[in-house]
Amino acid sequence: MYPMLVALGGFVVFYLGWRFYSRFLAAHLFRLDPDARTPAHEFNDGLDFVPTNRFVLLGHHFSSVAGAAPIIGPAIAVIWGWLPALIWILVGTVFIAGMHDFSTLWASIRHKARSIGSIATEVLGPRAKSLFLLLIFFLLLMVNAVFAVAIATLFVNFPGSLLPYWLQIPIAITIGFLAFRTRIGLLIPCLIGLALLVSLIFVGASVPLSLPQEIAGVPDSAWWVLIMLGYGAIASRLPVWVLLQPRDFINSHLLFIGLALMYVGLFVAQPDFTAPMINTNVPDGTPPLIPLLFVTVACGAISGFHGLVSSGTSSRQLEREPDARFVGYLGATGEGLLALAALLAVSAGFASTVEWGAHYETWAQASAGGIAAFAQGAGNLLSSLGLPVVVGSTLVSTMVVCFAATTLDTSMRLQRFILAEIGRDYRMPALTNVNIATFVTFVSCAALAFLADPDNPGGGGMMLWPLFGTTNQLMAGLSLLVVTLLLWHLRRPVRYTLIPFLFVASMTASAMLYNLSMYLAAGNWMLLCLGGIIFCLNIWLILEGAAAALRLRQARREELERA
Repeated sequence: MYPMLVALGGFVVFYLGWRFYSRFLAAHLFRLDPDARTPAHEFNDGLDFVPTNRFVLLGHHFSSVAGAAPIIGPAIAVIWGWLPALIWILVGTVFIAGMHDFSTLWASIRHKARSIGSIATEVLGPRAKSLFLLLIFFLLLMVNAVFAVAIATLFVNFPGSLLPYWLQIPIAITIGFLAFRTRIGLLIPCLIGLALLVSLIFVGASVPLSLPQEIAGVPDSAWWVLIMLGYGAIASRLPVWVLLQPRDFINSHLLFIGLALMYVGLFVAQPDFTAPMINTNVPDGTPPLIPLLFVTVACGAISGFHGLVSSGTSSRQLEREPDARFVGYLGATGEGLLALAALLAVSAGFASTVEWGAHYETWAQASAGGIAAFAQGAGNLLSSLGLPVVVGSTLVSTMVVCFAATTLDTSMRLQRFILAEIGRDYRMPALTNVNIATFVTFVSCAALAFLADPDNPGGGGMMLWPLFGTTNQLMAGLSLLVVTLLLWHLRRPVRYTLIPFLFVASMTASAMLYNLSMYLAAGNWMLLCLGGIIFCLNIWLILEGAAAALRLRQARREELERA
C-alpha cells in the first residue's frame, strides 16, 4: 500500500504546482501576451520555424527533454534510499524545473527564438556568449555520448526493442508527409502510428533481433553507439515536420500509455517497498548523499538541457505566447511523473529486498545498471496486469529507447546550431556549413563515448554520468541566472528565480569539486581536464553575472539620483 500512497501524493503535488504555481508565474512574473507575434510566425521557414499546435509541440518538447535521464538518475539515486530522491523529485519539479523550463522558453520567444547562450550576451556582456556557447557545447557532447550508450545498452539487454524502434521511423516519416503535405492533420495518423507501434512491441517480444556479439573485434554495444550517433546525425538534418514532430507525437502517447500502465500496475499489485526509505548501509565507495543526490537525479528534478530545448527548438515552434506555460511547465511536470515512476519501479518492483540489494551491491553496479533495473522493475509491475514479463520489459525498453533517441536527435540538432554560432562569432565559416557541423558533431560525440573508458570501447558514456549530471545542473543554474537578470532589468520580482539559482549553483559546484577529486585520485586525466574546463567556465560566467548585477544596480542608483 505504501508505494501506491506515495504515487497518489506525488500526483497531488504535481497537480497543485501546475494549477497554482505555473499560473502565478504566467500572470505575475512573465506576463504572457496572447496577441504577441511569436518567432514561429515571424520567421516561418517550414524547416525549423514552424507554428505548431500546442499539443503537438508538447509532444515534441516532452519527448525531447524526457529521454533516459529521468529514468537513469532516480534508478541510481535510490541507492541512498527512496525518500531523499522522492523529496527532491517533487520539490525540484514544482518549484525549480517547471519554472526553469517555462522561463527559458519565455526568454527565448521574447528574444526572437535566440538560444539562452545568445541571450546571455545581452544581460551578462559580450564575453558571456562565447563562454556560454562553449559550456553548452560540452554539455551537448556529453548528452549525446551518454544517450547513445544508454540506447546501446538497451538494445543489447532487451533485443525485443529493436524491431519496434526501427520500424517506427518509416511509420513516422509517412505520417509526417501525410500530415504536412496533404494537410489532413496530425492526430489521426499519429494514433494509427501509435497502434502500429504497440502491435510491433508484441511482435518484437516474440522475434528479438540482435547484432553478433563481436564484429571486427569490436563488441556489439560499441557498434550500436556508432549506429545511433549516425542515425542522430541524419535525423538532425531533416526538417522538423518530416520525422521530429510526428515521431515525438507518437512517442509522447507511448510514454503516456507506458506511464499509465505502470501506475495502474502499481495500484493493482500493491507491492511493498523492497528498497529502504533511507539507506543507512550504503556500499563502500558510494559518494555522499549531499551534494551528489542533486546531480545524480539530474533531469528528474531540473535539467539545463531542458533550457537548451526550450530556447533551441520549442521556441521556434510556439504558436501563441500563452502556450509557453502549457509546453514549458507541463513538459517539466511530465518529466517529474516519469522520474517518480522510475523511482517507484526500482524501489517496489523487485521481488525482494535481497534481490534489490544484489543489484545495488556497489556504486559502480548501480550506476551501470540503472536502465536495466528500471526495465526489470517496471516489467514486474506490468505483469500484475496480465502482460508477460517479456512483453512488459519490451514495452518499457522500447519506450525508453524511443525517448532517448528523440533526445539524441534534438541534442545533435542543437549542437549543430551551437557550432554554427561559434563559426559565425570566430570567423570559421566551415562550421556554418550544415554538413561539416553535423560531421564534427558525430565525430566528437563518438570520440568521447569511446575514449572516456578505453577499457570499455563505446561504453564510456556511463562513466560520464556524474560529470554529465553536474554539468547539466550547472547549465540550469546559469540559465536561471540569466532569467533573474532579465527579470531584474524589467523591474519584476527575482526571488522566484534567484533562490533556485543559488541553491542549484552551490550544490552542483560542490558536486563538481567532489567529482574532480575522484578523477584525480583515479588518474582519469581526460575527465579531470574536461570537468576542470567546465568548472572554470561556470565560475567565470557566475563572476560575469555578478558584474552585470553590479552594473545594473549602479544604473538604477544613478537613475534615482537624476530623478
